[in-house]
Amino acid sequence: MLLRRSKKQLPDHIDIQTESKAVRIRLRANPRAQRYLLSLPADSSGPVLTVPRGGDLSRAERFAHQHIDWLVERLQDRPDHISLGPGDIVPLRGVDHVILSTGKLRGLVSLGVTEFGAPALLVPGADDHVPRKVTNWLKQEARKDLDERSRYHADKIGKKVAAISIRDTKSRWGSCASNGRLSFSWRLILAPPEILDYVAAHEVAHLKEMNHSDRFWRLCEQLAPQTPTARVWLKENGLRLHGFG
Repeated sequence: MLLRRSKKQLPDHIDIQTESKAVRIRLRANPRAQRYLLSLPADSSGPVLTVPRGGDLSRAERFAHQHIDWLVERLQDRPDHISLGPGDIVPLRGVDHVILSTGKLRGLVSLGVTEFGAPALLVPGADDHVPRKVTNWLKQEARKDLDERSRYHADKIGKKVAAISIRDTKSRWGSCASNGRLSFSWRLILAPPEILDYVAAHEVAHLKEMNHSDRFWRLCEQLAPQTPTARVWLKENGLRLHGFG
């Protein structure tokens, strides 16, 4: 009976004091979790500590204290949020582009160069509308590239892509449903083309192998030989990509 009451009393968060400040960590009870897990979501909502079945506040606080140095280091390394407004720099297919407001009332987002010859995105309309227009344009470009690469890889293994959707996902770069529908993060358009190609190949491989078995990974590398290096790149740079938009 006492154990049940302690679970109900698990607070929404805990504050762990460091040398310079207190770090607030949200607690998330998960009866399916096998262990305590400290994570830093890509949506900038703040640190989360997953508490497994049978866990309690005392052990959660002890786990947080043991890993607070790691968490503080990750928070310090976290990239700033880029709103995609005028003057911001955004990587398009891995190449930095400066966002420039053209001052024109009408028109579409287009590629251009600055007065110094640097790549640029030229955006018409009022400055406060620029982030929305750039984001929408990037999503369109992502759909175009991912549609082309997905269907290319699907043809190689004799499969059909039912549909492709572009989403604002934070936890995964792509997914494949059993009905052949593929879903991708629009932020893949910010990565170099070989990274986007790998994610497209990864999800297409699931059309044939709906698992992550050795057979799946062999197929994935057949479609995208850069699979090992692309996985490392996403692990090292994925958080930065989520800072845009």
